[in-house]
Amino acid sequence: MAEQKGKGGDQPLQPIIVIKKVVGHGHHGGAWKVAYADFITSMMSLFIVLWIVNQDQAVKEAVAGYFRDPGAFSAAGAGGPLGGQTILPETGQGIMEGMKAEAKRLLEEAATELREQLAGVEHFEQIMKQVEIKMTDSGLNIQMVEMSNSLFFDVGSANLSSAAEAVLQVLARQLAKLPNKLVIEGHTDSRPYPAGAGYSNWELSTERANCARRYMINHGLPGEQVAEVSGYADTRLRHPEDPADVGNRRISITVLYQDGQMPWSSDGGAGEPGSGDNLPQSQNTGTPSPTMISPGHE
Repeated sequence: MAEQKGKGGDQPLQPIIVIKKVVGHGHHGGAWKVAYADFITSMMSLFIVLWIVNQDQAVKEAVAGYFRDPGAFSAAGAGGPLGGQTILPETGQGIMEGMKAEAKRLLEEAATELREQLAGVEHFEQIMKQVEIKMTDSGLNIQMVEMSNSLFFDVGSANLSSAAEAVLQVLARQLAKLPNKLVIEGHTDSRPYPAGAGYSNWELSTERANCARRYMINHGLPGEQVAEVSGYADTRLRHPEDPADVGNRRISITVLYQDGQMPWSSDGGAGEPGSGDNLPQSQNTGTPSPTMISPGHE
């Protein structure tokens, strides 16, 4: 075959070689991470500002005090005037006191509204002394206390009277508005059942507490709001000087502080020593264990 010549006829043609290179996307860099971090920081700052705006004056002053002098919140060194002891300055205490005051205020408002609603119950003026509403270390405590008459329960019975139902209807309606958990307790006096009855004050106190729980749930209280139902029989007498006193028979309903709102007593307890009216079972020491049931079952 004759060799192909170039245009001038004296140089052979060179073959054309095409090389295709596949180029990847390569590395994008980290610029987007910086922008994302700035965005998250801005959102966090916004939420902190919104939180501070909604706090009371004591909390605002405490936060302002921290930014004015952060060193005041640090422990003094070993060579300092405090000899290395850690202190909580007044501004730091203001934050805690502000949280406690707000938690107490919310439950006190609920107590006020509860009293107003109960005042509308028919013939409530005749039983108002037997429905006690007060603040305790663990929250808002409501007690339905028997007097000389069997107003809420017949003797030895867990059946609710019409007066008890009227009170519990109001409690169910009002407590359902709150996000707080409830603890329901039953208490009896020390009068025993006859020997061989196969039934005791333990069963009676538990059934009364559970009967109150069931009735309130049937009248609007969310079932998941009940954290505990307990029966204490006569182990936590209201009148220990007279164990047989009818005033020892009662139903106690405690509206607990929400999660993060710690009990106020220094030892973590919640209630007066020996009274037992306001103690959740997990905090009971030195007394027999209560009879308990699961709030989620009938």
